[in-house]
Amino acid sequence: MPARENGHEEPVIRDNRKIDPETGQVREQPPAPPQEEAAEALEPLDGELAAQLAERTADLQRLQAEYTNYRRRVERDRVAVREQAVAGVLAELLPMLDDIGRARDHGELNGGFAKVAESLESTLTKLGLSAFGQKGDPFDPTVHEALMHSYSPDVTEPTAVEVLQPGYRMGDRVLRPARVAVAEPEDAPVASNDDEEN
Repeated sequence: MPARENGHEEPVIRDNRKIDPETGQVREQPPAPPQEEAAEALEPLDGELAAQLAERTADLQRLQAEYTNYRRRVERDRVAVREQAVAGVLAELLPMLDDIGRARDHGELNGGFAKVAESLESTLTKLGLSAFGQKGDPFDPTVHEALMHSYSPDVTEPTAVEVLQPGYRMGDRVLRPARVAVAEPEDAPVASNDDEEN
């Protein structure tokens, strides 16, 4: 390399353009090294090095799987904590919803109070709260709480004949069971001994 006057080497510039800028002709490319020479340039991995590589690869795969599982657990726990917190707040608001329902039933829900009640109910619905329990529903002890019991010829199975307090759920979680009056079908009349003898 040519040396500069102060003793430093000049930079080397290589022109790798495929077309000569002066002549506009395609330049000849140096021949590629034969494959045999390229194969000789790469040293084959010996057995010990290959085993170490396989071991390190397995370690990395295990770490990646553990990290993926950890992220899933954290996300699942985060969702569960959020749902539990929302369910706790919603459960505390249920008595207020009962008061609003009673006011609506007695025609006392009007004016600005009606707007506030509608806004509250709409917000709670967006958070996943839904009411359940209708008159005529089949009695289900997993979602109904029976406060009264009677017999009726009008039903063919245990049925909620009156809803005393609606139930509420958030998604699949029951926050409060529906409190209902339950009626069961009347038993068939039992034949008396006198009838059996005749």
